[in-house]
Amino acid sequence: MEPRFTCSICGEPSEDICGYCTKDACPNHLCARCGRCSDCCECEIPLEQGAEAGGPEASAG
Repeated sequence: MEPRFTCSICGEPSEDICGYCTKDACPNHLCARCGRCSDCCECEIPLEQGAEAGGPEASAG
């Protein structure tokens, strides 16, 4: 399926929208955790760090 939208952040082709503000967002600007674009995302740990460390709970012990 060919992308039908344009990312509101970078202008790249996109197929998804932000779950919060409903702007178009490409995979590079859409958080896999919360489904929000990078402008609206409130996740405290970047996706790369969270995957390696196991999330915020892993460092609390």
